[in-house]
Amino acid sequence: MAEEKTNGWKFNKQVNLSVIVQVVLLASLIIGSWVNLQRQLDLLQKDVSILLDGQRRFEAKVAQLSAKTIEYEYRLRAMEKNLDQTSQISSR
Repeated sequence: MAEEKTNGWKFNKQVNLSVIVQVVLLASLIIGSWVNLQRQLDLLQKDVSILLDGQRRFEAKVAQLSAKTIEYEYRLRAMEKNLDQTSQISSR
């Protein structure tokens, strides 16, 4: 028989131990990175929840202060009005 010439690539089907070790190490690195990323995402979610809760409390305090400010403005206007009326009566 005539010997066939192949000009293409040859694929070696042998798998040695170093390839298996490299694949296992690569897989363990990928899994470890994934687990670490999930843990960091959980911590980030907790931090964001804490920040949102703090923001809600801060907004409630600001709303309360705003209401008190409006209340004091009305009181001051009423007192100024009474003071003006009293001063006008006493000046007559």
